[in-house]
Order: sequence, then C-alpha cells, then structure tokens
Amino acid sequence: MSAPLPIAKPTEVRRAAARLVRADRATFAAVIGTNCAAAAAGLLAPWLVGQIVNGVQAGHGLAEIDRLGLLVVLAAVGQFALGYLARYLGYRFGERTASRLREQLTDRLMRLPARTVERAGAGDLTSRATTDAGLVATVLRDAAPEVLFALIQALIVLTALFLLSPVLGGVALVALLAIPLVVRWYLRRARPAYLAQSASHAEVADALATTAAGARTVELLGLQERRRAASADSVATATTAQLRTLRLRTVFFPTIDISTALAVGAVFCVGGLLYLDQVISLGAVVAATLYLRQLSGPVDTLMIWIETLQSSLASFARVEGLGAETERTTAPRAPSPVDERIVITDVYYAYGETGDVLEGVSLDVQAGEHLAIVGTSGAGKTTLGRLIAGIDRPRQGSVTVGGVETVDLPPEELRNHVVLITQEHHVFADSLRDNLTIAAPHASDGELIAALHAVGADWVDELPEALDADLGSHELSGAQAQHVALARVLLADPHTIVLDEATALLDPRAARHTERALAATAQGRTVIAVAHRLHTARDADRIAVMDAGRITELGTHDELSATDGAYATLWRAWTGRPSELG
Repeated sequence: MSAPLPIAKPTEVRRAAARLVRADRATFAAVIGTNCAAAAAGLLAPWLVGQIVNGVQAGHGLAEIDRLGLLVVLAAVGQFALGYLARYLGYRFGERTASRLREQLTDRLMRLPARTVERAGAGDLTSRATTDAGLVATVLRDAAPEVLFALIQALIVLTALFLLSPVLGGVALVALLAIPLVVRWYLRRARPAYLAQSASHAEVADALATTAAGARTVELLGLQERRRAASADSVATATTAQLRTLRLRTVFFPTIDISTALAVGAVFCVGGLLYLDQVISLGAVVAATLYLRQLSGPVDTLMIWIETLQSSLASFARVEGLGAETERTTAPRAPSPVDERIVITDVYYAYGETGDVLEGVSLDVQAGEHLAIVGTSGAGKTTLGRLIAGIDRPRQGSVTVGGVETVDLPPEELRNHVVLITQEHHVFADSLRDNLTIAAPHASDGELIAALHAVGADWVDELPEALDADLGSHELSGAQAQHVALARVLLADPHTIVLDEATALLDPRAARHTERALAATAQGRTVIAVAHRLHTARDADRIAVMDAGRITELGTHDELSATDGAYATLWRAWTGRPSELG
C-alpha cells in the first residue's frame, strides 16, 4: 500500500519562494524597476490625449496639437521599449529560477531513502517530478513576469487615477470592490480544490503505471476487468476534482468581467455629469476613462493567470513537500563506524499494521565472513537483508555496522560500507562505461573490464564498441543486465555485500560460475547472501536458517546437514530435485 508524500504548508511555500527570489535578487530588483518604469511611461499617453482634447476645446493651434500628438507616440514607444526590457528580464529571472528549482528537485529525489520511494508509489513521485515541477517551471518562466508587470501597472494606474480626480478614483474603487471580494472567495476555496486535483492526477498516473508494470501478470491471471475498473475509479475521481475547480471558475471570471465593465461605465457617466457641472475638464474625463480602460489590461492578465497560479501553488506545495520529507528522513550526522562488524540485536519488523515478519532476530557477522541466509518463502530472509542494508528501520532492536545503526548513516556513506543487490536492477539508456562509472567515477577502462570479467560478463569482449556500446540501442538480456549490476557493486568496493537473489535470472550453471567469481573477487569482504540455491549456502562460512521470522539454526554446512533439522531437510530436497526453493 502506497504512503503519500507530504505536502508543504502555505508558510513553507512562501519561504521557499522567498529563497528562490533571494538567490537572484539583483535580477529580481531589475525586473521590479523596469516594470515600474514601463507602467509609469504608460500613464503619459492617456494624460496627453486628455490634454489634446482640452487643447482642441480651447482652440489651441495645430502646432500645439501636433506636438502633443508626437509626445503620445514617443510615450507609446518608450512604454513598449521599457515593457520589452522588463519582460526580457522577467523571463530571464524565470528561466534561472526554474532551472534552480529543477536542480533542487533532482537533488531531493536522489536523497530520498529507498524505503520512502518504494512506499510513495510510482504515480506520486512521477507526477511531482514531471507534471507538478513542469507547471511550476512554466509559471516561473511565463506567468510570473506577466503577473508582476500587471500588478505594478494596476497599482500605478489606480494611483494616477486618484491623482487626476479623487472623485472619479473613488467611483472606480467602489465599482471595483467586487473584485477583491470574489478573489478572496476564490482563493479560500482554490487551494484545497487544486491540491485535490493534483492528487487525483497522481492517482491516475499510479493506476496506469501499476497496470503497465504488471501487464504480464494482469494478462496471465485475467485481471483486465479489475484493473480497468481501478483505472476508471481513479479517472472518475480526477473528473470530480476538475469539475470542482470548474465551478469555481464559472463564478470567478464572470464576476471580474462585470466589475470592470461597471467601473468603466460608472466613471464615464459620473465624469460626464461632473463635466456638465464644470467641476472637471473634458480632458480629465477622457484621461480617467482611458486610465480605467487601461486598467482592464492588467486585470485581464491577472485573471487569465490566476487559475494557473493557483494550480501551480498547489504543485509547488507538492514539490516543496519533497524537501520536508528529505529533512524528516535525514538523520543527524552519525559517527563513523569503527570497524566492519555487522551486529543484529533483538530485531522486530512489520510491514504496516500487519504482524511482525521478523521476531527477535539476533546475529553477529564478523568482518570478512561469508554468511548464507536460507529458509522457505515468507521466512523473512529478504526483509532481514533489507534491514542489514539500511533500507528499512526495525520496529524494535538495532542493526549496526561498526557500532553505528545502518539507518542513521547518510546514504552516500552507508553505501561505502554496505551494498544490497537484488534481481531488480536498472540499466540506463547510456553507454556501458557510464552505466559502470556511476559506481566508481574515477575507474579506468581496465578496471571496468576487470569488474565485468569478474562477474562472468565475458560478452563485453564481443561488443564492437566495447565500453562505448550504447545500452539504449543495444538491448541487454536479463542475465547481461544483472552482470552490469553485479559489476557496479564490485566497483563501489563496499566492505559488506548483501545479495538477495542476485543471480536469479541466470541458469544454474551460469549462476554458480558468477557466484564463485564474485566470491573470489570479494575476498576480504563480508558477503551476506540470501540463498535460494543451496549450493550458495554450502560454500558459506556459516548458514542462518530462518523460519516464521526467526533464526532457528546457525552453523556450517557440515554441522547443519549432519542434524535432522530444517536445513538438512532443505538440503535433501535440493540435492534430490535441483530446483529453486521459495
């Protein structure tokens, strides 16, 4: 069952936005300055038009009118030039900030513990890293400069309107009162609505990803209708969430349009009455009307972007929630291990609310020892391997390396000590060299080839491009991909290797060859192998037999096979019928 990742609180989102602004404060200040200058330049044209009207009415000469007309043109050109510069700086700021946000997101994703990634589900992480991050980047790049320019322009236009005529400014303000009221109504309801919409999209992505990943199982077990129903349920939830935001928009946008139209009409009518009473000049009425008409531009811009801003704030909260999760799961700096000894003390572990799958497990693994863990399916072998590798935290008890709990070590340090390798592996669509150097960035080509040969990957000698072979176009078999995964472990050079079905995709003969090659290469290291083929156990220094979450037997192969216990029974079954156990 997936455990959703946290969502940042509004205060955390504001602090994160402030950090992004401070990171490029000089450009942000330039954006503010040029926007103010562009907005101020935009005030000249309406005022000059009003002066032209007054001049014509007063019978001024044509030369005076032409001079004012030329100034109108120059003011428009100046506003265009300053507006262009302001938008250029705004887009530049947005692109830099979006890039910084993506880098921060990637860093946080890489630092999430494996247990958190597994429990979050593919849909939630994928949605946050693609849809949510993409929307926030788009807003930073496109919406933020436009909204900033619109806000500054609206404030300056309203100020100029009040300076021109306090009466007409008051009339406009009263007519526009519906806008802040409906905005407040909308914002109070928009955040939860858009968070629910983003979460529903993650559910759809998770349902599709789960179905695609288990396509073969779905087909073999005839689960098509069940998976179709699950997908339909998630789509229905997403549709309901989208209809909720749609209802908010059907109230919000018409109210804004009606308010701006009423404001223009009210100023024009009241201004006309004041002109007839000779309280205000005709030019002032024209300028005020033009100012208010000019105000509709930034208001429209704000309204166009406000929906995107709300959904992006919800997305930003989801993206920033990864930061909270990273901080929550990052332990304080632990002391460095004093040696390579692995000690498991009275460990209990349960998945969720189910019963314990490990009960009172204790084990002391000495440095350089080769330990095999055997048992039937469901005995707890894989779970114990995960705890040793520091992926999961015991419910009770401790797992330490060199006296330090494995879950308290930072991942980058823990992997210098203990590495887990399973039959689940990933090959990046890149060269073979790059797939190996992620484990050892400074390794030479000779060392890379030696690591491949050590795990039985002699097929590398048959590749025409050798280490430069593109694994995106040259598809590897399951066994070859596992060779790459095993070679990475050798290159990482940890002192302890935990193997859980690491050779499951190889045929028995190839698996035995690879395990022996790996054992030879791992001389001086501790190897803990979850053994599903018992010849692995026979080669081990000691064998731990697990049953129902407990270690029931511990000893060498000869000691355990000489008794009439669980291991002896497993060994007789294995030698009599060489097929995999559990």
